[in-house]
Amino acid sequence: MNDDLKATIAFLETVHPYDTLPKDELARVAGCFVRNEFAADTLVYQIGEPLAGIFLIKRGGVEVLDRNGGLVSLLAARNTFGERGLMRDGLAATTAHTREDSTILMLPAIEFRELIARFPSFERFFNRGRGQDHHTSDISTLKVADLIARKPLSCAPDTPVAEAARMMRDAQISSLGVTDGEKLVGILTVRDLANKVLAEGRSATTPVAKVMTAKPISLPPTALGTDILHIMLERKIGHLPIVEDGRFVGMITQTDLTRFQAVSSAVLVRDLAGATKVAEMAAVTARIPRLLVQLVGGNHAHEVVTRLITDIADTVTRRLLALAEAELGAAPVPYLWLACGSQGRQEQTGISDQDNCMIIHNNATPDDMVYFAKMAKIVSDGLNECGYVYCPGDMMATADRWRVRQKLWRDYFQRWIAVPSNEAQMLASVMFDLRPIGGTVSLYQELQQETLDMAAKNSIFVAHMIANSLKHTPPLGLIRGFATIRSGEHRNHIDMKHNGVVPVADLARVYALQGRLTAANTRARLQGAEAAGIISTSGARDLIEAYDLIASMRLENQALLVRSGRKPDNFLSPTDLSDFERSHLRDAFVVVRTMQSALAHGKGAPG
Repeated sequence: MNDDLKATIAFLETVHPYDTLPKDELARVAGCFVRNEFAADTLVYQIGEPLAGIFLIKRGGVEVLDRNGGLVSLLAARNTFGERGLMRDGLAATTAHTREDSTILMLPAIEFRELIARFPSFERFFNRGRGQDHHTSDISTLKVADLIARKPLSCAPDTPVAEAARMMRDAQISSLGVTDGEKLVGILTVRDLANKVLAEGRSATTPVAKVMTAKPISLPPTALGTDILHIMLERKIGHLPIVEDGRFVGMITQTDLTRFQAVSSAVLVRDLAGATKVAEMAAVTARIPRLLVQLVGGNHAHEVVTRLITDIADTVTRRLLALAEAELGAAPVPYLWLACGSQGRQEQTGISDQDNCMIIHNNATPDDMVYFAKMAKIVSDGLNECGYVYCPGDMMATADRWRVRQKLWRDYFQRWIAVPSNEAQMLASVMFDLRPIGGTVSLYQELQQETLDMAAKNSIFVAHMIANSLKHTPPLGLIRGFATIRSGEHRNHIDMKHNGVVPVADLARVYALQGRLTAANTRARLQGAEAAGIISTSGARDLIEAYDLIASMRLENQALLVRSGRKPDNFLSPTDLSDFERSHLRDAFVVVRTMQSALAHGKGAPG
């Protein structure tokens, strides 16, 4: 038995379902594989081509695309691809190309079919997804908790690297969490061992703390599965720890994403992450309306659609910040770029202006402030070129008042809360939707909690916020009709933004203030308000269902406009709806008005 065959057998022993084969059969099958070396960005097969067999990645990575160029899967070592087309009609159902230099093993079709016929483990493994071509699991609709493949494995910071390597080998994994008690302090990967231990000649007794990646980016179990894919593409990482209240609860790798279909927003994020010019980014964001149609047509929940579209805006912003630093040099002091408005709430649709601001470290000098003014202009101009037009109200970091040191932000909020004028109410409403996008997050975290505590304790401020939240009302007319716009370009239409989703967002903001909830997203605020007892269970469920209907119809109308060759907007004609749809939309508006009335009269919600 030659060395290549031994290496193939050893590899197959770590791959399911080959690891279930008897030893002699495994050796026979290993000898049937054809080994191929592919350079990065090489086509493995094209959709519609006859397939000679199935493919197994031994080293490297592969992207699998659908017929529209949408990203289906990101595959890594030990992942199989090509089986769906081979089992259906022998023709490739997707297109596959390498993401990096890769070693790929090909098992001929005749051998593959024989394994399925002879071994139940193969039949179960490769047939588990058949018959579901039109109902595939979509990673965007899954919670991260549902993607965690196994109980997390971790070690202490003082663990010798040799012991950590043995733990990974024995568990057949490529990364470990490094924990102090239950708290995650870093991660250690096979690449760390290769680059920081072997390549640098470190001792096998070196503590993992010396070579681990400290304070890694992480996600909570409640995040969407697609967040993982977006972060991996944007940050070019293959391992992402999952943390709940500081506690390490799991590790997600690219392999864990196998067989889950990724929506094409991931392709846009990937293209944006690699862009070096604003014009390149603008070409990517120009595809957002098409993405909107795709997502709405796929019957995705409205909160998923808006979350994915907002993720693209976040990526654009972070990329522009990086380009600004490349042009101006590294930031002289810590700073934080934040989004407010719909981006802050992660509720962007097919049309969005930009609402943003900056918090700058208190040690910033006048010269430092000049630097940040230049940075704000670069980012804001870039956002405008990418379709996120300048805010008509100048609620942008380019305005001197919204690009200030942390202590002045603290003064702002204290003043707004102490003297709740009409302008203060408007500004507070906008700024309570802040969400960090890029920079030093700690500049905001402490300020956010201080502000929520201070505002919730001030009954006069809360009363003013309640009054402010009732200014946008649902478009209900007399005798079971709608109050449509009476004149102008949008005559006889409903404004599904200002009279549809905004009244609910305003309610949710007040509930978040009353409950001192840190979430910015409207739906998350409503759910948090229910859990905190701010509103009754029945009231929360009615309002969430009403919001879901209103927000979904708004997106469906935008998608319809795009499909008809028009720009998306927020105006819906009730005459375009069926009697059934009009009835349900009106019922949803009635629920919103009822909840507004309950809030105005000091009640959490009708029970």
